[in-house]
Amino acid sequence: MAFWRKIWGREDEAALAACTALDIGTEFAKALVFDIDAGGLGTVRGVGRKRQGLAHMQSGTVTDINAVVDNCSVALQEAEEMAGFRPTQCVIGIAGELVKGFTTTHSQERKRADVPITEPELQKLIGGVQREALREAERAITWETGLAQVDVRLVHAAVTGAQIDGYPVTNPVGFQGRHVKISVFNAFAPLVHLGALQTVAQQLELELLEIVAEPYAVARVLASEQVRQAGALFIDIGGGTTDVALVRHGGIEGTRMFALGGRAFTKSIADRLDLPFPRAEETKVDYARGLKVERRSDVAKIVADDVAIWSAGVELVLEELAEGDLLPGHVYLCGGGSHLPEIGTVLSSEQFWKRLPFSRSPEVTVMAPDQVERIKDATHLLVDQQDVTPLGLAYQAIELQTTEDPLDVALRRVLRAMKM
Repeated sequence: MAFWRKIWGREDEAALAACTALDIGTEFAKALVFDIDAGGLGTVRGVGRKRQGLAHMQSGTVTDINAVVDNCSVALQEAEEMAGFRPTQCVIGIAGELVKGFTTTHSQERKRADVPITEPELQKLIGGVQREALREAERAITWETGLAQVDVRLVHAAVTGAQIDGYPVTNPVGFQGRHVKISVFNAFAPLVHLGALQTVAQQLELELLEIVAEPYAVARVLASEQVRQAGALFIDIGGGTTDVALVRHGGIEGTRMFALGGRAFTKSIADRLDLPFPRAEETKVDYARGLKVERRSDVAKIVADDVAIWSAGVELVLEELAEGDLLPGHVYLCGGGSHLPEIGTVLSSEQFWKRLPFSRSPEVTVMAPDQVERIKDATHLLVDQQDVTPLGLAYQAIELQTTEDPLDVALRRVLRAMKM
């Protein structure tokens, strides 16, 4: 596509494009520098990270733009020096409890079933979906903030399915039929949150290709037939938030986030054991990895108490996402917080899943970076479940440069016309 540029000064003709994936998390700013070959396969050439200060981020949102820019700059420099080149374009992840992602399905009964569907008719149908989605997002964010009016903006959108008289199609144009159904996934966020990330990219002198809701990015990285057919839940436990995505009926139905993550666990250990925050973080990490820690039984009790509160938050989110239908029987975990053994234990416990519309105890799997499709890690440094999220952002960048189907083209035209 036009916005992909050749890597500066590289002689390798097989490498067509380069990009940076920037995961601006509550605990760490992470940068991946990667290139993409002619076959649409990505290779990570450089990795960098920088720990964020306690006052730089709050629950996945930027609270100090200048400090976050400095942290990202350090992570970028490390990744670029390792890669040996500097891409000018980036994809950035967005998280936070006011980021709302959901799939809106709009059905229309046509008056003339024997008349082929036209491009303007398809765009009109997609426009109806987008207007309905924006109203829903505004209602949800206004209710949660308690403010009379919040400026809500679209983060990104993707068509997840189309049917004509119950038959799935990849391009409705030219088909005849009575009932047309279009499903579009949309992620919305308050302007103040979205604008902060745009400012970060601008100050880093990077061309921002797209901002992607992180749970959406994570849920897209596994393209296995089992996930498409049976569905799955993806839970990303970061430093400030827990992000949940539901894949069902072959597509992403919704994403939700709530402000409870690894930093809250660390704070509990610091408060109850009277430890400095850095020492409490070190204790939590060592405990999660099964290493020897002082007062292990006390740490285990504190973590168990916090995980019980965390699981109640997950339960509320899953009830909202389920909408009365059965939830998939497979749960994929990623993020630094998923190291804690109590996380997997509570999700598999009968006390948890019996209160939700599961047909059986869910199978819980911790994701690994090598499960992310279409991306190879040449640095051999991405070995942890917390590396899945930045890889998911890189995966989204790769999808941007692949040939788009007509539904995506129609959606983009509608968005330009609506200026959402």
